[in-house]
Amino acid sequence: MSNTPRTTWQLGDRTVNRLGYGAMQLAGPGVFGPPKDPAAARAVLRAALAGGVDHIDTSDFYGPHVTNGLIREALHPYPAGLCIATKIGARRDAQGGWLPAFSREELTAAVHDNLRNLGLESLDVVNLRAMFSVHGPAEGSLEEPLAVLAGLREQGLVRHIGLSNVTAGQVRDARRMVPIACVQNHYNLVHRDDDGLVDMLATDGIAYVPFFPLGGFSPLQSAILSGVAARLETTPMAVAIAWLLQRSPNILVIPGTSSLVHLRENLAAASLVLPGDAVAELDAIAATS
Repeated sequence: MSNTPRTTWQLGDRTVNRLGYGAMQLAGPGVFGPPKDPAAARAVLRAALAGGVDHIDTSDFYGPHVTNGLIREALHPYPAGLCIATKIGARRDAQGGWLPAFSREELTAAVHDNLRNLGLESLDVVNLRAMFSVHGPAEGSLEEPLAVLAGLREQGLVRHIGLSNVTAGQVRDARRMVPIACVQNHYNLVHRDDDGLVDMLATDGIAYVPFFPLGGFSPLQSAILSGVAARLETTPMAVAIAWLLQRSPNILVIPGTSSLVHLRENLAAASLVLPGDAVAELDAIAATS
């Protein structure tokens, strides 16, 4: 782990700042329905770009069709350097449940929905979310859905293909079928099942984008994390983001928030360099959890 992390990495054919923004929390409770204050949500998006964010992660199944609409309202026409990554492969039921949407028709419709709701002619990055299990990666063939995405890429509707909620085996198989720009899995200071995958992708120059970098709907809680933050006179969440940025240069961090205050705290984490003794303490959290 480097003590002086690099600030940018490749995402497809773009060079982006490693601290981006995840739009999921802009939707209503449970990522379902609209936010209570759409104007505040749009203000957060504008503040993210003003703070140097040039990579936004979103999906049309957030809401559904909520966050993409907010992004378009707040930021369109988009600045030339902005990379918007979206996800397909799932849908929502009437109660907000998460269901697979892997057929050719569903995947094709999802790409067109994202294009329309974002106001784009081509999507920078489309992550295929593997929904063999809602609760985490599970083995299963991605050959057919990847063939659909490859066809949409040939039509110019998709520029780069990524993967989400996948196993290391699925990543290896997918890379034999199509170029993979990034992998987006659950990973943070405590949840470190993908340590080996992170390192493998770094060797090959492929971005790894951890979702729930701050623990998700239940924020990371650790006496060690809180102690390190107090010693460095910052917040536990800033330390958790800084740890990810120092963990490996290919990690792109996309913390999400609907709060301007929390957004500013998250952005400040990009300049926080953790000393070696703090990193050693933090690494021990996963070993004991």
